[in-house]
Amino acid sequence: MKRSPRSRAEPDRWRRDEAGAAVVDFVLVSMVLVPLVLGLVQVGLVLHVRNTLTAAATEGARYGATLDRGPADGVARTRQQVRGAIADRFARDVSARRTTTGGVPTVEVRVRAVVPPLGLWGPGVSLDVEGHGVQEPLLQDQP
Repeated sequence: MKRSPRSRAEPDRWRRDEAGAAVVDFVLVSMVLVPLVLGLVQVGLVLHVRNTLTAAATEGARYGATLDRGPADGVARTRQQVRGAIADRFARDVSARRTTTGGVPTVEVRVRAVVPPLGLWGPGVSLDVEGHGVQEPLLQDQP
């Protein structure tokens, strides 16, 4: 069975009607996909910064709670850890104090930072993390 000249021309017409459709499809899919990927990367960045700040605050609190150190030493150690792991801007607001937790003397180090947005829009994410270290007791001389 032979095709008529008209049936042979129809696929060419169909192809001409679809010309440029791939570009439109790409743009429409990209409008959804790009913000989704940026959002996932932003969540990953915030979680990374939060975990790093928590680890640095805990390390600083432990360091400041040792027998020959104080809260100021814990702040310095925390800033050093944050600067080495992430960036200087996250180490600006670090504070420490002596406190008690469950009747046990501890040193508490608190870090406050803002993670900037990845894209061109949106607010930054404020983080407020703290770490605790048990204060080493001064041992009395035993007879």
